[in-house]
Amino acid sequence: MTASLENPLQLVRDIGRGDRAAFGSFYDRFAPLVFSFAMRLVQERSTAEDLLQEVFLQIWREAEKYSPERGTPEAWIITITRSRAIDKLRSIRRRDKGFVPMEGAAGKEYDGSVENGAAAVDARIMVNSALAQLPESQRKVMELAYFDGLTQSEIADRLKEPLGTVKTRMRAALGRLRELLGAKTD
Repeated sequence: MTASLENPLQLVRDIGRGDRAAFGSFYDRFAPLVFSFAMRLVQERSTAEDLLQEVFLQIWREAEKYSPERGTPEAWIITITRSRAIDKLRSIRRRDKGFVPMEGAAGKEYDGSVENGAAAVDARIMVNSALAQLPESQRKVMELAYFDGLTQSEIADRLKEPLGTVKTRMRAALGRLRELLGAKTD
């Protein structure tokens, strides 16, 4: 039996010792995060479901190697998910690249858009990875603003929060994203 079903670090340690109950608790706690992040990255339900399975299989196999000095269990999971998603998207691109027509529907010559698309996918993965590292309250306001196109006032109404709180969360989230994305592009 696991020592603490609430402490992610202890759960990872217990998983590393082969504790199936700890793995079940860890899965129940983090599967929704992994799946939603995977959906954002790959944008296809069946592929995200495959990714979810691959991520947790890797966690089961590598939990004993986890080092808290390298980051929180949550960051570790996001990193695994991101890496697996990149691998999967690259594999899909390689497979599909052979099927890219050399002429578009309008008869234009092929302009290398697969490479441009690859850069866009890599950028989207980097941004989504950074978003996943934000606290939930900050991530939520950013998603509502940038993915749903809501204004700060609309976000405040939807979340039933004061406008000042929404503005503060957005400011903090933008600052944190700058740090995270700046570190990844250096």
